[in-house]
Amino acid sequence: MVKEEQEKKLSLKREDFGKDFKWGVSTAAYQIEGSHQADGKGPSIWDIFTAKRGKIYQAHNGNIACDFYNKYEEDLYLMKDLNIHNFRFSISWSRVIPAGVGVPNPEGIDFYNKLIDKCLALDIEPWVTLYHWDLPAALEQKGGWTNREIISWFKDYVTLCVQCFGDRVKNWMVLNEPLVFVGAGYFLGVHAPGKRGMKNFLPAIHHAALCQAEGARIIKQYYPLAKVGTTFSCSFIEPSRPIQKDIMAAQRIDALVNRLFIEPALGMGYPVEDLKFLKKMEKYQLPGDKALLQFDFDFIGVQNYTREIIKHSWFVPYIKARNIKAEKRKVPITAMKWEIYPDSIYQMLKKFNSYKKVRDIYVTENGAAFKDIIEDGRINDKRRTNYLKGYLKAVLQAKKEGMNVKGYFVWSFTDNFEWAEGFRPRFGLVHVDYQTQKRTIKASGKWYSNFLRNQVK
Repeated sequence: MVKEEQEKKLSLKREDFGKDFKWGVSTAAYQIEGSHQADGKGPSIWDIFTAKRGKIYQAHNGNIACDFYNKYEEDLYLMKDLNIHNFRFSISWSRVIPAGVGVPNPEGIDFYNKLIDKCLALDIEPWVTLYHWDLPAALEQKGGWTNREIISWFKDYVTLCVQCFGDRVKNWMVLNEPLVFVGAGYFLGVHAPGKRGMKNFLPAIHHAALCQAEGARIIKQYYPLAKVGTTFSCSFIEPSRPIQKDIMAAQRIDALVNRLFIEPALGMGYPVEDLKFLKKMEKYQLPGDKALLQFDFDFIGVQNYTREIIKHSWFVPYIKARNIKAEKRKVPITAMKWEIYPDSIYQMLKKFNSYKKVRDIYVTENGAAFKDIIEDGRINDKRRTNYLKGYLKAVLQAKKEGMNVKGYFVWSFTDNFEWAEGFRPRFGLVHVDYQTQKRTIKASGKWYSNFLRNQVK
């Protein structure tokens, strides 16, 4: 309670974070670009998955999305007008190498060259994510992340990107939230490619973790001075009751959600002691893999939105734990039904800061979806603004306590395609009318802009 009271009393001014603190927004290729078949682009697993009946809310897809492929200059000018000078975006693997391997696509490469050049011309620093979930469909036909050959495919893809863009891109992120794309895509089947079961999940975990390090090594090989990181989804995990069963259940969920991919990179191996099922992953490991999993990242990206309350459950296989949904706990929630709990981001910064080998930390995603109402051409999204203020105060508290947090990126710049949820949740600082592609700056976007101008107290 003492810390929460301290956060409430904190003023919220840009200058309090220090002059070198990076402020930005984040996006992802499939969620905004559209033009899914334009200029030689090959299909990705999300192009295939969204075409399947019953997979996406109201059969939405990213075929057009925000039409960023055609409107990127307009959006970058808007970004500059809002005083946002750091832009995190991802490269679509199937746009630059349509078949995933082999012949590159010059027109796809040209698009990202133009995007990067325009960013730099407008004094916007590009922060590039190499993989944000849109695997080329041709590679999925060969097993995708379950096939160990993906390490070779990924290395070739990263090499191409670094050779084409590395002279201008100084900040790289290798993977976006590996637990989510292997968990939702290769265990639960609710995201592309829709595979299920431990036989898919375990090899996908290991191969993604290997690619996380291999991709970083390639970037450093070509550009030793580049800043190389990777990003992790994370949630603050707490037991439902102060009893041993719930405490142990929460510990298992924490190992799965927050430790599974960072600890191998730090040379600690997988958290097998807390997740016994990971022992079965030995069949996918080769001699020398533990060393190959390691990389000394320049930074890590922490992506936090909420906390989870965990209860022991005999009926849940492998982890014997279940999440108590936020709406059942009668706490404030977003349109995604995630609890609004600013202390979660403080706790996650504290957790990742506690690893001795972690260097700089950036909040590479944080934001909230709410139902936006347009009245007289305006969107007064007070709840989103208050969400951002609350979480930023928690970030500031962490920084004041000496935690090594160096920047903050809002998810997201514009409303976009939110995977299985389609276009229903709106996370953007800028509203998108998907019929007309008109952009409308929300009150939260104006607040963020003014905050970055140092005009907000």
